[in-house]
Amino acid sequence: MTAPGSSTNTAHRWRFFSAGGFDQVRLDRGEDLARLGQLDQKLWVALSCPVQGLEFDSRTLALLDSDNDGHIRAPELIAAIEWAVARLKTPDTLIAGGALPLSAIDDSNEAGRQLLASARQILNSQGKADAGHIDAEDTADSARIFAGMPFNGDGVIAASALDPDLNETFDEIVTACGSVADRSGEPGIDQATLDRFFADAAALAAWRHAPDADPALRPLADPAASAAAYAAFIAVRDKIDDFFTRCRLAAFDPRAGLLMNGSEDELRTLAARNLADAGDAVAALPLALVEKGAALPLTEGLNPAWAAAIAALRDAAVTPLLGARERLADAEWQQLRGQLAAYGDWLAAKPVSALETLAPERLDTLLAGDHAVRLSALIARDAALAGEAEAIADVDRLVRYTRDLARLANNFAAFTDFYTRRDRAVFQAGTLYLDGRSCELTVKVLDAGKHAALAGLSGVYLAYCDCVRGGDKMTVAAAFTAGDSDQLMVGRNGVFYDRDGRDWDATIVKIVEHPISIRQAFWSPYKKIVRLVAEQAQKLASARAKAADDLAASAVTDAGKKIEAGAKPAAPAPAPTPFDAGKFAGIFAAVGLALGAIGTALASVVTGFLGLKAWQMPLALAGLMLMISGPAMAIAFFKLRNRNLGPILDANGWAVNTRARINIPFGTALTQTARLPDGAERALSDPYAEKKTPWKLYLLLGAIGMGLLLYVGRSV
Repeated sequence: MTAPGSSTNTAHRWRFFSAGGFDQVRLDRGEDLARLGQLDQKLWVALSCPVQGLEFDSRTLALLDSDNDGHIRAPELIAAIEWAVARLKTPDTLIAGGALPLSAIDDSNEAGRQLLASARQILNSQGKADAGHIDAEDTADSARIFAGMPFNGDGVIAASALDPDLNETFDEIVTACGSVADRSGEPGIDQATLDRFFADAAALAAWRHAPDADPALRPLADPAASAAAYAAFIAVRDKIDDFFTRCRLAAFDPRAGLLMNGSEDELRTLAARNLADAGDAVAALPLALVEKGAALPLTEGLNPAWAAAIAALRDAAVTPLLGARERLADAEWQQLRGQLAAYGDWLAAKPVSALETLAPERLDTLLAGDHAVRLSALIARDAALAGEAEAIADVDRLVRYTRDLARLANNFAAFTDFYTRRDRAVFQAGTLYLDGRSCELTVKVLDAGKHAALAGLSGVYLAYCDCVRGGDKMTVAAAFTAGDSDQLMVGRNGVFYDRDGRDWDATIVKIVEHPISIRQAFWSPYKKIVRLVAEQAQKLASARAKAADDLAASAVTDAGKKIEAGAKPAAPAPAPTPFDAGKFAGIFAAVGLALGAIGTALASVVTGFLGLKAWQMPLALAGLMLMISGPAMAIAFFKLRNRNLGPILDANGWAVNTRARINIPFGTALTQTARLPDGAERALSDPYAEKKTPWKLYLLLGAIGMGLLLYVGRSV
């Protein structure tokens, strides 16, 4: 492969086409695709794309993403093409796409022959032994492919691969250690699971047989009796140790004798209680009367809370190990502890194992038999077929590459599908219908705010829409490249159709504003003037309405006050202000001067216009309109011709390598406006049409008025 910064290899004659204001490589021959690694990457349209958000087979994208980082880069695409070309007789098979003909597989080497054999094996498992093609549907369900293969190369064996006498052992292994999924989808076991099971079995069996070799580990001949004796011992061990420790303290210091027994306060407290429910308080008292050299009574004189436990110790441990007795001395207690210590250590060393439910006899049978060896041999036999199983996986890879690689290359190294419009590009999510338009340039986005921060540099008018279908939701950015933006606003609803034809409710949630068309720019100054006049008129009307409301309210208030005043004499009305003729003369003179100035200005404009020749008048009107609309149109023209697809895709994780322009003609093709079908009939009469304004009459009256002003101006 040529290094990214090196010059293009001239051994292959490349062909390019111009679209979007830049040259793009043509990849319509197998040799073009096979030598794509030799093309200087500075000539590629994109160098990386994400695996999410594309209208492309997800399994193919996963195969291409060799490092599983969520992006496909140029080296990964080149490596996939080279891998596929090496296994096909001709690279033209990749250009053709579709299903993979078995005859196209290069069987001139061992790897190719194994690949072809695996393809036929897959077809046989589908009942298509005579098929000459294999497609992704045939290879998609690996479980179905491997279902009829007891040994499939994954090192895992299922029950279907076993001899009948191994089934019980297999079930015991799965129950104890769990299963591993076989390629067929069935539960199975691998070598690690088998080794763990028999290692646990050996450890548990060794522990169980330890008392046979060491009699000290079995204090009584009967294992059940030994367990009962130790259980009774453990139940009272700490309490008996406490009793004899207290007796040794009483022997050490006579004063401790009384203190080691229950205090009078404790006994008074107990005496005041219902002892039927005072078990814990009674159990906290010493086991028996503490005295110097005292022995533990086993029948009478015991703390009632411990009487049953001591009786169990006497019957299960003391009598069988030391002989029948009524009292237990300190030395005898220590002897009993010693006899049971080894048994306790043995119990503590019991391995934690899920095989504990297996009977000792069954465990011994498993360890003495040949099941471990036979199961291991079956696993090894399965693992030995790894090459064939990998060949089956390679068939799936080759089938998908044959179908998809050429299309991906034409949406990666070049944006052929997008600019030739022979098919929709992989980044186009669907079509948005809104405001009498259909927008074909729509891309999926995860976060509208983050996407807009970069996509706003594209110069494209973008409307971000939340699309909802049932419980599903997604966000798309739709590019409006024709029409105007008068009725585009946050909250407007439309319908989005995805690539599968499913309809989604779409609502605009964010807008990135840019010019949409030259037509919009031409009319924008006039629309602004009309909007400004309308706003001012609305403000004036609102002010007049408020003044009228205030006047009416004031009149009502004054009337109420007069009624409340009743018979009170009204104050004398103020004397009327005398008419000031001089003041009003000045006002009239100022108004006359203003009207004269306006009339003179209009007269000069009309005089100049009427002084033009007939053919000059349209030019004058066009010049006036150009003066008004020209700046807005010029700005829009330069912005529209510099619209760039790159930031829109880069905001989604692409690495676009060039200025992928969306010029005015191409932008117009990406957004279709409403148009009546060819040959449609249209009734021009509208019963609800607004009444026409008599503009001809108004025009005539205006001309007469202008003529009078002109006459007055000339007479002055």
